[in-house]
Amino acid sequence: MLAHIQPAPPDPILGLTEAFRADPRDAKVNLGVGVYRDADGQTPVLEAVKQAERVLVETQPTKNYLPIDGDPGYTRVIRELLLGDRAEELADRTATFATPGGTGGLRVLADTLHHVESDATLWMPAPTWPNHPVIFAAASLPTRTYRYFDPKTNALDFAAAKTDLAQANPGDAVLLHGCCHNPTGVDPSPEQWAELAALAADRELLPVIDLAYLGFGDGIEADGQGVRAILAACPEAAVILSFSKNFSLYRERVGAIVVIGRDPQVASNVLSRLKQAARRNYSNPPAHGAEVVRTVLTTPALREQWQGELDTMRERIKSTRTALTAGLDARGVTLSASGNAFIAQQRGMFTMTGLTTEQVVAMRERHAVYAVDSGRINVAGITPDRLDTVCDAIADATSAG
Repeated sequence: MLAHIQPAPPDPILGLTEAFRADPRDAKVNLGVGVYRDADGQTPVLEAVKQAERVLVETQPTKNYLPIDGDPGYTRVIRELLLGDRAEELADRTATFATPGGTGGLRVLADTLHHVESDATLWMPAPTWPNHPVIFAAASLPTRTYRYFDPKTNALDFAAAKTDLAQANPGDAVLLHGCCHNPTGVDPSPEQWAELAALAADRELLPVIDLAYLGFGDGIEADGQGVRAILAACPEAAVILSFSKNFSLYRERVGAIVVIGRDPQVASNVLSRLKQAARRNYSNPPAHGAEVVRTVLTTPALREQWQGELDTMRERIKSTRTALTAGLDARGVTLSASGNAFIAQQRGMFTMTGLTTEQVVAMRERHAVYAVDSGRINVAGITPDRLDTVCDAIADATSAG
């Protein structure tokens, strides 16, 4: 049986990283993989995380299995982080579930939705994170797309999004990026969030909010405005959180699902179904990363330190966006009809440059600058000493067509 298995095609992003690692050139730059890098090109372990781990080494009493839904201390503090001053009000209507990263949360939720409502369709923005359609397809969850990004204006095509979502049927789900949309960096305004929330409520849709970059846009409070708008209008919603980026805990796989039901019984029923889905996927969630997050968020000094480190990461991304815009302007490169200002205006790690696949390949071959074929780049992968390399590569590739 095994002898007949053919090799799978490489993942479009992780496969790019493998090619990058095999490149012998010293001045290579990886703008594909979605990890934060500091000014030295490192993905650091946060000091708040290190201190929390020291506490755990001294105090952790056991390595026994966790409950399927995770440590109650972790799930409580995640609910409070997400819901803020509404956490206590919504507590009995909320099912909070620890998961192996945001990816694990998406898969468990997708499995659950398909099993409880096999006819429901999930509407995804176009474009979206490339792993979204793969995850939902693996769960046999039917999907459709709605227009989101206008490459001509490098902005949200809000009218088209509303037109497409108006075709959704009651009981369908709509996938929304909570902040720092991947791959475009384009988010709805507060007014547009309110309109999306009203549309979802009117069409009786289930909002599914992927919140992988909380704090990377404009801060924890500002980045939660979309969730707050949805909860103000919709009786039910699901939020999938990842702490890979904002805690720099990529390899620890820390995430959560937070589902708000219309009443306590709905929340209880959903929790039982999430447990069922997790049991057949991975049985129990990993503990270490979740315990780190819980320790940081429940220790005032560590929480303050973490927020300061998060601020530093966010501000470096913003300053890199500004520097990249200026560097392209100085070289006479224009990536859109309205110039390059969109790069500085977007939020989070990613931007859609408008570069063609041929131009991306040229950057890779001639300058060892690696980007995804769609033209999406990770701005956080540009270090100060590689900024000119990236700008020169883009200038060369665009001038050559």
